[in-house]
Amino acid sequence: MLGITLQGEVPEPSLPVAAVARRLGVAPATLRTWDRRYGLGPRDHTTGRHRRYNPDDVARLELMQRALLRGASPAEAAEYALKAHAEPEVPAPKKEVPDSSMLAKGLGRAALAMDTPSVQQLLIEAIEADGVIACWDRVVRPVLTAVAGRWAHSGACVEVEHLLNECVLAAMIAATPLLTSARNPRPVLLSCAPEERHSLPLYVLRAALARRDVGTQMLGAALPADALAAAVRRTAPAAVVLWAQLPRYGDPGVFEQVPRMRQKTRMFGCGPGWASVQLPGQVQRLDALAEAVDQIEAVVVGVRK
Repeated sequence: MLGITLQGEVPEPSLPVAAVARRLGVAPATLRTWDRRYGLGPRDHTTGRHRRYNPDDVARLELMQRALLRGASPAEAAEYALKAHAEPEVPAPKKEVPDSSMLAKGLGRAALAMDTPSVQQLLIEAIEADGVIACWDRVVRPVLTAVAGRWAHSGACVEVEHLLNECVLAAMIAATPLLTSARNPRPVLLSCAPEERHSLPLYVLRAALARRDVGTQMLGAALPADALAAAVRRTAPAAVVLWAQLPRYGDPGVFEQVPRMRQKTRMFGCGPGWASVQLPGQVQRLDALAEAVDQIEAVVVGVRK
C-alpha cells in the first residue's frame, strides 16, 4: 500500500536533485531534462512535490551516464538505462571498434566529472582498439590540449589535468609488458632532458617499444646531465632518447656530456622542445612518437619483417 512502511521495514534513503547532480557531475537542470524527455526521474515524484531520488533511480542515471561516456546519444543512453536496469543482461550500447573521436569526447566528459573509473575504462578501451600510440595521439592529447586551454583562459581545471595525467600514466604502465627476453641485448635509455618534467610521453614510448619486444631503461623526468652520464656508463645502452616538451629545456649541450662508450650508443632528441635548435651531428631528431618507435626499433634491433 503506497505511503505505508511495514513494521520492521527500513525505508530506502532518498536524495534531492542537487545531491544527485553533484554525485553525477551534471547540472540539476540536466536531471530535470532527462526526467522530462526520457522518463529517468524519481519514480515516486508527483506534481507539487520536490523530486527525491531513491537508490534505483540513481542507479538508472548512472547507467545512462556510463553510456553517454561511451559515445551513445542521450536517447540511446536513456533507452539503455531503462532496459538494462530491468534486464541486467542487456549490453551497453557501444561500437565493436570504438571511434577515437567518440572516445576522446567521452574521456573529456569523464575527466571533467572527476569520474576516475570511467576515465580508466575509456583509456583501456582506446588502447585495446588502436594501441598506445594511437590512444595518445587521437584520444589523450586532444583532451589534454583542451584542458590546458581552459586552464590558460580561466585558471580552472588544474585538478582535472592532474587526474587525467595520473590515469594516463597508470594506463600506460599497465599496458607495458614485462620483458623477460628483449630483442635488444643492450637497453634503450629513456629520459627527459634536465629540468624537463613532462615525462608522460616517455611512458607511452616505453609501452609501445615493449609491445615490440624492445627493452628500455626508464629514468623519467628532469634527470641532471651528470646523472645521465653516470647511467650511460653503468648500463652501456644501445640508444639514449632524451625527451624535451618545452623549448627552454631543449639544450643540445646535454648530448655533448654523454660519455663515449666502447660500443656505439645512438642518440635521439625526441619531442617538440628540440624543434627550433640545431642538434649535434650524431643526434637524430624524432618529432612524433610513432616515428620514434619505428626509428628506435630499426636502429637497435633492425626492421621487423
